[in-house]
Amino acid sequence: MAERPLPMSDDELAALYRDLHAHPELSFCEHRTAAIAAERLAAWGYDVTTGVGGTGVVAVLDNGPGPTALLRADMDALPVQEQTGLDYASVVRANDAAGNDVPVMHACGHDVHVTCLLGAAAHLAADRGRYAGKLMLVFQPAEELGSGAQAMVDDGLYERFGRPDVVLGQHVGPLPAGMIGMHQGLSYSASDSMTVTLHGRGGHGSRPEATVDPIVLAAATVLRLQTIVSRETSSTESAVVTIGSLHAGAKENVIPDEAVLRLNVRTFNPRVRQRTLAAIERIVRAESQASGAPKPPDIDYTGSFPSLVNDEAGVARVWGGVHAAPRRRAGGRQRTGHRQRGCGGARHRGRRAVRVLGPGRQRPRAVRRRRDAQGRLGGRAGPAEQPLAAVRAGRVTDAVDRRRGAGDGRARLAARSVSSLAALDIPRLVAWTPSRQ
Repeated sequence: MAERPLPMSDDELAALYRDLHAHPELSFCEHRTAAIAAERLAAWGYDVTTGVGGTGVVAVLDNGPGPTALLRADMDALPVQEQTGLDYASVVRANDAAGNDVPVMHACGHDVHVTCLLGAAAHLAADRGRYAGKLMLVFQPAEELGSGAQAMVDDGLYERFGRPDVVLGQHVGPLPAGMIGMHQGLSYSASDSMTVTLHGRGGHGSRPEATVDPIVLAAATVLRLQTIVSRETSSTESAVVTIGSLHAGAKENVIPDEAVLRLNVRTFNPRVRQRTLAAIERIVRAESQASGAPKPPDIDYTGSFPSLVNDEAGVARVWGGVHAAPRRRAGGRQRTGHRQRGCGGARHRGRRAVRVLGPGRQRPRAVRRRRDAQGRLGGRAGPAEQPLAAVRAGRVTDAVDRRRGAGDGRARLAARSVSSLAALDIPRLVAWTPSRQ
């Protein structure tokens, strides 16, 4: 029988994060990352299955009667050139699905996600007396393609391993280091991606009158698409239309036959989503017709994510559990509870706080400050003015080592944050405010 593990230390978590960051893998190619996760989980006593949905990993820990909680992390990286200058920066290159040689970087935080979930896995395996039920840890491939989760479901995820009572997710975000965010209800936007092929009639650059220039057509289309948000979307609604890629031609004096645009749309409201997608199709077709294109454009939808709505009762339960969980003082002594001080509650002797943004819609923007009777700025706003709760987190100050790079510190804080939640009946780290991420 595998030995009962100890929770991973800050140094172990940071080393794991640096290793994962330096060795990113593209979607459905996460072989090394999956192997690292599977090896560690098996050593900690989990029943591990690899190759689920391609490169996915599922680890089950049965800890007696109780609910089944699924904890999930994604593993894949992006085709991005890293320019951070860190000593553990990625220099990896790989072939993408189209066979193109591309740089690869963990630019969306999935290296942190894997580190967090492995940190929580070690904690949960080491401290089984604090909870009961079954854990199902899922390391998902190909989140960036929008198809990894579906691949695991299609491979019998729930039929083979059981249907969970709750699915618990996490994502790093633009919050101060050490802050955990939770938000009830609508939390992340829907996302739709498409590829648009605009058809022209190619020819020599010296005789444009004999052509239908798809580059000019593409330029007009890109500009017109910007008016969907600025002129067709109400100020009380939210939408984003991004043209992230435009490719046409290969020679400066040759007009090509086609131009290819790749778009992404983010929306919260289903009605706004449908209206935005319809507007894109209307504009693309109209610009093609106005340019005298020899045939209508091709519009191919390549991916779609629904918006994420967090269960309100689940968030409320986690919110209460975070504040009831024991936390270490400096020197390792345990304490229970918290003091609400707004953001200003973070100050304490020699240690950094883990701040928790509550289930409401308040964003952690610049903190309002009170003025005294003479009008001078005083302390930060109290809990009635700024509904944030600062919770001491013990020795997590070691996680913020600026000499090793900001990413390193974020990883250790995030991993310790998840490990702190792991002792709850149902640990959960959820979106802190509605986000288009």
